[in-house]
Parts: sequence; C-alpha cells; structure tokens
Amino acid sequence: MQMLRLGVSRTPINRQFVGYGQKRHFLVSTALTLGGFVFGKRARLADAMENGELHNKNNDDEAIRKDRMDKRLKSLSETRPMRPRYEGHVPLYLHEKMLLFAISGLRSFFHPEDGNNIVQLGESSAFPFLLESLKKCMLEDETGRRILREQPNITSDTLDMERLRKMDKNSLGYTYYSWLIKEGVSPDTRAPVKYIDDPLQAFVFKRYRQCHDFYHAINGLPIIIEGEIAIKALEAANMGIPMAALGALLAPLRLKPVQKERLYDIYLPWAIRTGLSCKPLINVYWEELLEKDVNELRKNLGIQPPPNLRAIRQERSKIKNQLKMKYDAFEVGK
Repeated sequence: MQMLRLGVSRTPINRQFVGYGQKRHFLVSTALTLGGFVFGKRARLADAMENGELHNKNNDDEAIRKDRMDKRLKSLSETRPMRPRYEGHVPLYLHEKMLLFAISGLRSFFHPEDGNNIVQLGESSAFPFLLESLKKCMLEDETGRRILREQPNITSDTLDMERLRKMDKNSLGYTYYSWLIKEGVSPDTRAPVKYIDDPLQAFVFKRYRQCHDFYHAINGLPIIIEGEIAIKALEAANMGIPMAALGALLAPLRLKPVQKERLYDIYLPWAIRTGLSCKPLINVYWEELLEKDVNELRKNLGIQPPPNLRAIRQERSKIKNQLKMKYDAFEVGK
C-alpha cells in the first residue's frame, strides 16, 4: 500500500516538472528569436526594409555606394577651411600644413627612397609668397606667360613617346626618351598637386614637378642620390624652390665619404654655378623644343653638362675591383 501510494503520488509531480520544462524551453527559444530579430541579421534586414534599402543588388548597389561616398566626401569637405578649388585639391588648415611639413621632412631624411615623402615635403614647403614670385617670373617672360595661359600637361600621351623614339639622335626629344628608358621612369609617374590652395600657383608647382626629368635628361644626370642632389641644387639656385634647397643641404649628410667628395668637389659647385647663370628653366616650353638639337639648346639656355656621373662611378668601381684582385692574388701567393 505504501509503495502504491508512493507510485500514485509521483505521477502529478512528473507532469508538473515536464510542463515547467516545456514552458521554460519555449520562453528561452522565444527570447533567442526576439534577440536575433532585434540584434542580428533579421534586425538589419528590417532596418533596411524600413529605410527603403532593399533593392535589386545587380542594378542599384553601385549607385547606392556612390551616393554614400558622395555624402561622406561632402561631409568631409564641410570641415575643411575652404571648398576644393580644383580637381584633387585638399585644403588644409595652417597647423595641418605645419604638421605635414614636419612629418614629411623627417620621413624624407630617413626614407628618401619613398617618393610620397618628397611629394608632401615639396608641397608643404611651397609657401604662397615663393610660388607667387615664381609666377611673377613667368609673367615677365613671353614664353612663361604662354605656359600659364595654355597650362600644358606633360604625360606620355601628350609627348607621344613613339614619336620621340623616332627623332634624330641629337634631338632633345630623343635625349629625353633615351634617358627615360635608361632610368626606367615615365612622365606619368609625377604625382598631382593636392595641398596648394591657389589654382594658378598649383599649376606653377605642377609645371616645375613635371619638368624635373627634363633637367635630368639635358644634363645627363641619373636617378641616384648624387644625381638627385645635384638637380635639386640646380633647381634651388635657378628657381628658389625651398624643398630643393633643403634636399641639397640635408641629403648629403647621409652619403658615404667618397660620394660626399664627388658631390662637394664637382656636382654642387656645378649645380649652383649653372643654376644662377642659366635662363629661368620654369620659362622653357620643353614640348615645343623636342626636335631641336640638344647641344644647341644647352648653349641657348646657358647650360654646360657636368662630368658623366655614371662613368665616374663605374671607373672607380673598376679600379676598386682591380685592387681587390691584386690583393687576393697576393694573399694566395703567400
């Protein structure tokens, strides 16, 4: 009887426990479902539906992304000191320009191989009064005024590289083309101007930047650190570009003794002397002189090229190797 009572009494208890478990499981499942709806993918779909963003991805997704990007750019432009004044213009506050100058200056000294550092240093140090002085120099020259008016753009397309390749071997065009091929560069690699506010001053700096390779080519100087320093010194003496002067003064500190000796004995004196005596290079319409004899052009501009830097380096390397071979032979014969 006692066992029977115990058996009877357990039945309602088990039913109550099972019922409670089922209710608890139902509540947990419901909570998880609602949580997923509020916080998970369903919530995002619901929000998208409410915002009218559910659409045919194949047709509208690109347009939506572009619209969002335009809104972000517009929002960003409203925080700038002025609206962009030309394509690619990034207006900066004075303290931002000072910070860019300091950071790019340090990076240029320790990592001169990174062209972005040089580009940023050049623009952050291109003060308006200096660019205005350079623009005035152009306005005082007939060819300079025409360059400012026409605002030519130096690219591989506008120069027609195939045409340059077929020019006479003594022409400026072929000299420039062969220099580009030898150094493995292209006129298309010059970065656009971004941080100079005045549009005309921005063009003046762009023109200076795009003509840099012509200065290399007409003087036969390669794109190695000594050649770059020599051209920077030439630009500083001829046009008063601050970044060029900084490069000519600070970059030699990182050179080896033999490189410093060559630079101080040969190339810096040549660059300063030539830069001060030759015609202002910013007023040269290089694109119109491509068929001209390069030696005649040098004479008209007042430029006498320096000694061949690559030949000097190769000769020194040859002598060094010969001495090393003699030393090794002597050591073996001991």
